[in-house]
This record gives sequence, structure tokens and C-alpha cells, in this order.
Amino acid sequence: MKTCFHTTPIYYVNDVPHPGHAYTTVAADALARARRLRGHDVFFLTGTDEHGQNIERTARERGMDTQAYCDMIAARFRQLWYKLDITYDRLIRTTDEIHKRGFLELWRRLKDAQTPQGPAIYR
Repeated sequence: MKTCFHTTPIYYVNDVPHPGHAYTTVAADALARARRLRGHDVFFLTGTDEHGQNIERTARERGMDTQAYCDMIAARFRQLWYKLDITYDRLIRTTDEIHKRGFLELWRRLKDAQTPQGPAIYR
């Protein structure tokens, strides 16, 4: 059986989670649970996007190191998903080493890609 992949948006950490974050995550979780009950192999991913000028600005305004600020807000997302009993398989953070390696591999493949007309334009 093939694995069914479910994901939420990766949420920006420029502020704490709000009802919109909860709504989309609960909806994705309900779909993942329903598919699991029907015997499907489901991998449910959620996460946080920890890059961007707004995040840097917000951390600076609060007198915090950017990574420490991201760690604090990511923890709030984890706490909320725990309270809501969200059944995710993985919470990815764009500052995670595995995410960085995956992105660099994707970028390498894009640079090496060939089109029917020859090399891709990413060179």
C-alpha cells in the first residue's frame, strides 16, 4: 500500500498560533484520522517556517535572538497540537538540519534538470 501524504501549511512564527492555524490543522488531522480508520497508510506533516524579515524584526523588537524566538514560538505550536490531540507524524521546522539538507538536494536536482530542449534555465 502506498503512503498517503497529508500536510498543513508551514506556519510562520512571527506570532503565536491563532484560531486559523488550529482550524486548518484540525481539518487535516480529521482527514488523516478518517483515512487511517479506512486502512490507509497516512503520513501527516505539519511545521513552521522560521525564515523571513518579519520574523527577524519581531525577534529584534522583543529583544531576542532570532533562533531563540523561533524556538519559543515553535514550542507554542507543539503545545497547541498536544492540547488539541493532533496526530501528526512529524513537525518540521525550516531551521531543522534535515529540512536544510532536503532543500539543498532539491535545489541541486533543479539545477541539474534537463528539459526536452536541453539544460534547465537554473544554471
